[in-house]
Order: sequence, then structure tokens, then C-alpha cells
Amino acid sequence: MATEQNEQAQKFEQEQAEQDTAQTQAETEQAEVSVESLQEQIAQLEGDLKLEKARTANAVYEAQKSVERIQRESEKHKDTVLEKFSKELLETVDNLERAIVAAGEEKTPLLEGVELTLKSLLNTLEKFGVVVVDTSNGFNADLHQAVGIDPNAKANEIGTVLQKGYTLNNRLLRPAMVMVGA
Repeated sequence: MATEQNEQAQKFEQEQAEQDTAQTQAETEQAEVSVESLQEQIAQLEGDLKLEKARTANAVYEAQKSVERIQRESEKHKDTVLEKFSKELLETVDNLERAIVAAGEEKTPLLEGVELTLKSLLNTLEKFGVVVVDTSNGFNADLHQAVGIDPNAKANEIGTVLQKGYTLNNRLLRPAMVMVGA
């Protein structure tokens, strides 16, 4: 009976060992599968991370370009508004100059007031980049508009200035209307 019990105990131990071996093999295979699947998951996540980094970089680039475009458009709009406003004020400058010419040579307090107003307006315009076009250096088709011939002026020289021209930040705002010698 003791032998039988020993044989059963050995058989039981052998079965237990076989089960442990089978379980260890299953765990090993599972571990190998787990490691492989984890490596695949890591590779997939790394790919996703690269894609998201690229998308983020693209979004940042697009945002920067949008900001630059908006700034350019804002500057352009500001320049356009300043140009329109300056052109409107030039009519007032012309009217003040005509009033001074019409007053004649006699200095009256009213004439002095008009002259001071004109000077103040021209100084304000100059602060914002509006400058009178030079007519003393001869005719320049980029800055002057010839509207007639002055028989008393030399060839390509400006004889009479009918209306002053102005530039705004070195861009022509209004050409000077002049009579040129033939």
C-alpha cells in the first residue's frame, strides 16, 4: 500500500510538473505575444505622435502666416485710409491758398489768421508724411502733370504752377499741375 501511495504521489507530482511546464510554456508564448504586440503598439503610437507633431507644426505655421497676412492687410488699409483723408484735406489747403491770393498784398488780421491756419494745417499734414512736390528742379513726369505750355519758360522747365502736388510717405498723392516751357 505504501508503494501504491508512493506511485500515486509520483504520478501526481509528474502530472503537476507537466501542468507547470505546459503553463510555463503558455505564459512564455503569451509573454512573447504580449511583447510583440506591445512593440507593435509602441511603433503605432510613435507613428501617431509623428503625425500629430507634423499637424501641430503645420497649424503653427499657418497661424503665423495668417498673423503676417492680417498685419500686411492692416498696414495697407491704414495707408489707404490715410491717403483718402489726406486727399480730402488737400482741398482745404487749396482753398486757404486761394483765399490768401485773393486777399492781395494788404496784411490784415484776417489774412494773418488764414496764413496761420494754412501753416498749421501743412505742419500737421507733414507730421503724417504729406509733403509738397518740388517744382524747382524742372519737369518730372512722375511728379508733375503738364496741362499747358508756358511761352516764358525754358524747355522742360516749369513755368507756372497751377496747383501744388503732394506726396504721402514718398508715394505720389496728387501730381502738381504745371505749365511747361516748350
